[in-house]
Amino acid sequence: MAQESENKPRKKVDPVGRGLYWLYVLFLIGSILLVGRLIHIQLFWQPNPKVTQALTPTSVKKTITPARGAILSDDGRLLAMSLPIYDINMDCSVMKDSYAKVRATDKAKGDSLENAWMKKARGLADGLAAILKEKSADEYYNLIKRGREQNRRYVRIAQGVERREYNKLLTLPLFNEDQFHGGLIVSEESIRKYPYGKLARRTIGFVRNNKSDVGNTHVGIEGKFDYVLHGKDGVEYLRLIDNKERVHDSDSSYARAEDGMDVRTTINIDYQDIADKALREQMGDKADVEGGCLILMEAATGAIKAMVNLTRDSLTNQLEEIQNFAIGRRYEPGSVFKTVTLLSVLSDGHVKSLDETMPTNHGVIPKSGLKPDHHIPEYEGRYHTDRISILDGFKMSSNYVFAKLAIDYYGRKPQRYIDNVYLYKLGEAFDLDIDGLRAPVIPSTKSPGWAMSVLGNMGFGYATMETPLHILNFYNAIANKGKMMKPYLVESIEKYGTVVEKRGPSILNGSICTKAVADTITRALAAVTEEGTARKLKNAKCTIAGKTGTSFGILSPGTDTPYKDKYGRQVYQASFVGFFPAEAPKYSIMCMIFTHPTHTSFQGAGIPALAIKTVVDEMYVLDPEWGEVLHKTGTIPVMRDTTATTDKKKRK
Repeated sequence: MAQESENKPRKKVDPVGRGLYWLYVLFLIGSILLVGRLIHIQLFWQPNPKVTQALTPTSVKKTITPARGAILSDDGRLLAMSLPIYDINMDCSVMKDSYAKVRATDKAKGDSLENAWMKKARGLADGLAAILKEKSADEYYNLIKRGREQNRRYVRIAQGVERREYNKLLTLPLFNEDQFHGGLIVSEESIRKYPYGKLARRTIGFVRNNKSDVGNTHVGIEGKFDYVLHGKDGVEYLRLIDNKERVHDSDSSYARAEDGMDVRTTINIDYQDIADKALREQMGDKADVEGGCLILMEAATGAIKAMVNLTRDSLTNQLEEIQNFAIGRRYEPGSVFKTVTLLSVLSDGHVKSLDETMPTNHGVIPKSGLKPDHHIPEYEGRYHTDRISILDGFKMSSNYVFAKLAIDYYGRKPQRYIDNVYLYKLGEAFDLDIDGLRAPVIPSTKSPGWAMSVLGNMGFGYATMETPLHILNFYNAIANKGKMMKPYLVESIEKYGTVVEKRGPSILNGSICTKAVADTITRALAAVTEEGTARKLKNAKCTIAGKTGTSFGILSPGTDTPYKDKYGRQVYQASFVGFFPAEAPKYSIMCMIFTHPTHTSFQGAGIPALAIKTVVDEMYVLDPEWGEVLHKTGTIPVMRDTTATTDKKKRK
């Protein structure tokens, strides 16, 4: 058995199979290591930040600024628009090194190339002088020549070049070649352009993006509607390529910019121009006048057709649109507020006729704490009477008459008078298409300082603070037969000429009085311009109904003479407000001036009334059809005073 075992042949080993076996084992181990490595990389390994930064192209986020929308006048003319401007610079060293290399092997050819380039530079200089007109051709040529001699890669040629001139520059020698041969370097930005210059500048406004600017950076329509005009910023990412330029990174996100929409305003630029010139002419070089405003409003809608705000620059003595007096200056309105008292007593039924009379009493109201009205003794002597009609008191703007009306009819219930003031929207601010409208200040009957004298002072326009726009809006409601429209400046929001949002007129108070009361007030206001304090307007080219007002600013509070300083000077606040044509009101208008402390007298019948006469006359000439209508209907219809009665049930 042992021998048989020894003689049995052994199994032959296959070397190929063994090799494949060990190869399989090797691959298996490698696969296990690879999978393990992948798991490690995915879960635990972090690349070296420095290596990553060196190997990964950087992308830079760039904000794409949209085209800003335009601001339009009521007829579509541009009041504000965005335009591209260009800064023109030049790389004067272009091709210089290449020509030098050519010169090293062929001096004649190298010199010829350089001379040809400089000849083009001479042609470029001639063109720059003809188009830009900032330097002579020789000055431009020497600038380029020095830049080339000094091997300068960035020479400033011009700044703020507009599109038309820029297109002409691109046709000039060198500038009509690519940057690497001609050297043109252009940077573009967008600027805001105002085709009518300073007209309505404070109303149109501005937006300042510089955080270092002092004061309000969003002003007027530009500021209030910035969210509409600006549009929506876009975003793109740029990556660096081999020649150190940045191109769009297609692997990153991209958001297209959305251009801003246009804002169509109610401003009539022709009327704005007329009003601006009229106020400038009347204010002239009178250094005592601090500033003034003039507002023109469409009676039926409340659309503001012109808003002028002029301030005298203390250094240059020039009139500029620096601050908005029309909405931002509160003042004691003076006699223009007497119409408020008249409307109140008519609407409440205390007075039924403008011809009703009261005792003159030498202008004294006993126990009122008010100073005597010195105009009343003059009236008594002129007409040999001891009674005065309400209409005569209104025409002569008697403080006594209107203080007495307020005290006699509201002395026991002063809150009723205050409620009427709020009913006429003279006690609160309302939403306006531009920011800055200040709220009026109305005394409270519950305040510790309330007294009968406060009510009397309110009756003729003191003890309360109003803005010019509040006063104008009140008169506009009378012109509109009692319906009070909200003043507005923006008609619509448009995109590519299509209306996206229609705004337009809205009612602030459906009825502050009856039509009969409004007609009676109109009769009184027309009498002021025919026979009263505003007689200078009698010869206007159409009939104007309105009221003058003069008040004083407080200079020495807490003294016996609060309206005078220690030198006896006073600050005048003079105004005229009304509407025209009186018989069929189409526009309401107000002009207001403010003075520095002065010894010179300024009245509402002066600068304000004369400026308004100019505006009315110019508008009459500008619109011949309207002027013809006014010519045919230029008389005030007779109104019955008895129609001023009030239905008390409707007013409860």
